[in-house]
Amino acid sequence: MTTLQEKIAGLPAPRRARIAERTTELIAEENALKQLREAHKKTQVRVAKVLGIGQDSVSRLEKRSDMLISTLRDYVAAVGGKMRLVVEFEDHPPIELEALGVLKKPAKIRRRRLAHGKRAPKAA
Repeated sequence: MTTLQEKIAGLPAPRRARIAERTTELIAEENALKQLREAHKKTQVRVAKVLGIGQDSVSRLEKRSDMLISTLRDYVAAVGGKMRLVVEFEDHPPIELEALGVLKKPAKIRRRRLAHGKRAPKAA
């Protein structure tokens, strides 16, 4: 059986270089929130208390690569910062999206009744 390291070693040098570069990027992304928290001398317990969640949830959050903007904004605020979301285009000045990520209570979705009195199935 071939190991992953053996498989990678058999790839062309440019491909191995791209794999190594992406590996470094992924490790940096995974550690970014943890490093931000540690740089501001906050513990996971303290951040959890501010967010109203458990320490284990903060640990999982710090390892996520995909999350809601509002979750990231709240995490940054718990560490003591303020998050700004800026969109940049080559042919346009930067635009700051100020209200994006501010969640409002979702409207309750009501299922309609069918002609025979039963409710329509929930949307997938």
